[in-house]
Amino acid sequence: MTTVAVLADPPGETDALARLVERGVLEAEAATALYTATLRDACVAVERSGGDLLVNYRVPDGLEDDVAKESVASALEPALDDPDGARYEVQVGSTRSARVGNTVTHLLEQEGVRTAAVVDATVALLERRHVDSAAMKLRGDEVVLGPTPGGEVWYAGFAEPVDFADALAAPALRTLTERATAGESGVDFLESLPRVSDPAGLASAVVLTRTRQLAGKPVPEHTAECIADLDLNVDADADAGGLRVHTGRDTDRS
Repeated sequence: MTTVAVLADPPGETDALARLVERGVLEAEAATALYTATLRDACVAVERSGGDLLVNYRVPDGLEDDVAKESVASALEPALDDPDGARYEVQVGSTRSARVGNTVTHLLEQEGVRTAAVVDATVALLERRHVDSAAMKLRGDEVVLGPTPGGEVWYAGFAEPVDFADALAAPALRTLTERATAGESGVDFLESLPRVSDPAGLASAVVLTRTRQLAGKPVPEHTAECIADLDLNVDADADAGGLRVHTGRDTDRS
C-alpha cells in the first residue's frame, strides 16, 4: 500500500495558479475556485484508491499553522467520503524540492511505509485508477513518475529515496529520472496528465474534460463542475499557434 501525499495549499492563499491570473486567463476568484476543485478531485482519487491519503499542507508566510490546516480541511470536507478520517501533516522545507524530499524521506525512513508518493494538487483528470496503477508499478521499479505534457510531473512515487536537492528543477521529469538512475533505481511512467497551473495546461484540461463529457466518459466531478460554472472553453489561438482558454462571457463581448 502506498502512502500518497497530496501537496495542498490553503486555497485562498495559494500562488499555484498565479500565472493564469497574471496573464489575464482567469480572475483571482476564479483561480481560487479552480484550485479548490482540482485539490478536491486529487484527494478524492487517492481516498478511493488502495492507497493511504495524506494531505500535506503548506503554511504560507504570515499564516498560522492551525489557520492553514483549517482552510485546507474546510475546502476538502464537502468532497471526501470520510473527512474526519483524513490525515493532515504540515510541509517542511524552504523550497518545493525540499518539501517533497522531506515528506517522502520521512514516510519511507521514519514511518517505514513500503512506498510513498506525492501528487500535485493542480493535476487535472486524476482518477483512482491512476493511483492504483502507480502502486502496481512501484512493485517493479523504485521510482514511478506521472509526466505532464510540458515535461513536469503530477505524480512522483518512490520505494527508495533519491537525491532531492533541486530535484524538481525544470524539466522535473528529466531531473527526477536522472536522480533515480544515478542511484541505480528503476523508473517507470504513468499516463501524461495536464496541470491547470499554466495556460497550456489549463487549455489541455478544458479540452480533455469537455471532450470526455461529450463522449459520455467519466471526468473528475469537481473540476468538471468548476469548468462548467466558469464557462471555460477553448479555441484556436492563431497568433500563438496553440489554444486559447476563454469564457462564454468573452465570446459574448467579441
